[in-house]
Amino acid sequence: MQEILDQFYGYVRGVWRRRWPMIVVAWLVCLIGWPVVLKLPDQYSASARVHVDTRSMLGPLLRGIAAQTNLGQEVSLITRTLLSRPNLEKVARMTDLDLRAKTPAAMESLLDSLKSRISLRSTGRENIYTISFSDSDPQLAKKVVQSLLTIFVETSLGSSRKDTDTAQRFLDEQIAEYETRLIEAENRLKEFKRRNVGIMPGEGQNYYSRLQTAMSQRKEAQLQLEEAVNRRDELKAQLEQTQKDLDNEVLSETLAGAGTPLDSRIQNLQVRLDELLLKYTEKHPDVVAVQATIEELRAQKRAELEAMTGKGGDGGYGENPVIQQLKIALGGAEAEVASLNVRVGEYTKRVKSLEEMVDTVPQIEAELKNLNRDYGIIKSSYESLLQRRESAYMAEKADATGEGVKFRVIDPPRVPLEPSGPNRTLLMGIVLLAGLGAGLGVAFLMSQLKTTFDDRAMLRNATELPVLGTISMEWTAAQRVKMRIEVVVFTVLTLMLMLAYGAAVLFQDQGISLMSRLG
Repeated sequence: MQEILDQFYGYVRGVWRRRWPMIVVAWLVCLIGWPVVLKLPDQYSASARVHVDTRSMLGPLLRGIAAQTNLGQEVSLITRTLLSRPNLEKVARMTDLDLRAKTPAAMESLLDSLKSRISLRSTGRENIYTISFSDSDPQLAKKVVQSLLTIFVETSLGSSRKDTDTAQRFLDEQIAEYETRLIEAENRLKEFKRRNVGIMPGEGQNYYSRLQTAMSQRKEAQLQLEEAVNRRDELKAQLEQTQKDLDNEVLSETLAGAGTPLDSRIQNLQVRLDELLLKYTEKHPDVVAVQATIEELRAQKRAELEAMTGKGGDGGYGENPVIQQLKIALGGAEAEVASLNVRVGEYTKRVKSLEEMVDTVPQIEAELKNLNRDYGIIKSSYESLLQRRESAYMAEKADATGEGVKFRVIDPPRVPLEPSGPNRTLLMGIVLLAGLGAGLGVAFLMSQLKTTFDDRAMLRNATELPVLGTISMEWTAAQRVKMRIEVVVFTVLTLMLMLAYGAAVLFQDQGISLMSRLG
């Protein structure tokens, strides 16, 4: 630590020995820098504040109906691109600054100068933007701010309308293209149906469901046919049994009214039969023979009675209502059987036809599905494009009302009466500090170029030789007086430098230029 302090004290002593060059350099820097600062032209800062209102009553009403853009992001993008080169060129043309640029290089320099002096600040959530510009000409500064404000508003409105027009043109082109494709798909589908008429699948059915349906219908018709045939056969049996009962009834009545020679034989055989049944079963040959004989005699008796009464064939029950109803029901059953036979035949033909087209119909159905799918996709896209065009059209109408983004100028462009810059007091203080720093730097550099050893340690470290002793300097009275005078003069020069800085600041505050004062 002691070595560091000794080294620091050595640097201080070296700078003090070169104090005269230090004060001279400080004076020179200040005498050159202060007039330059005083000669800087006054700068007038023009500014304007504008509020961007992105809230609108149309937004909630048109949500889901019209296309809506993110107005906040759009305004943010416009603020970030406000200082783009095209906008700066517009500002230069609107303020006639482009007339000063005679060459492309001069134009580039002019645009760079404009960009560096333009300031755009935002307050955040309130969407209040402050546009400011500084120039020596107050009216020019005001024009530049007014031009920037105009570009800011027009860019926001123009970009939105331009995007809407571009979107509508694109939608119109796509709608025309999809309309052509839709017509072509409809024609393909119509031609395909015309070529394959008669074998097209039904609504919601394919080949295998149609075949299954036809087979089910045939099976059901066959079942109904079997039921109708059974009903017809039953009616026939009932009719025959009724006719037989009526015949027996007629015979009984006839027999009751008139006897025949066969009656005694039948009666004797009946008695014989009863005796045999007491001994044997019904399957005994004698019993069976007697029964057969009885039946033959009864048949002969019936024939004789019919011949006697003249009631052969249907005579005797042709007018019976039961017989008539049974005949009518039998006729209906016969008709139903015929109808069901036709139905079964038709369903059989359908099943056979579908089975023969087992390779053709599925292929046709697959092609039809492809055509319907293409047609459905194109139609859906076409209808979606129509809906989006209507949304874009409604959005354009909403933008035309001016309710989307509202610009309210809070503070119009204005120029203060007093210049806003430059801050000459600060600049002259910086010049003073720069002069003192330059003086110290020169003195330190000179002390390092011409090294002086202040003690034995520095000499020993520098030469790496043993130092046997030192001899102190003995100042005379005249030398001491001279040294005091030099200290006083240096102090006076330093104080004069500070007073000169104060005077320059005072003159600047009173609006008096030092150079004109000297002139």
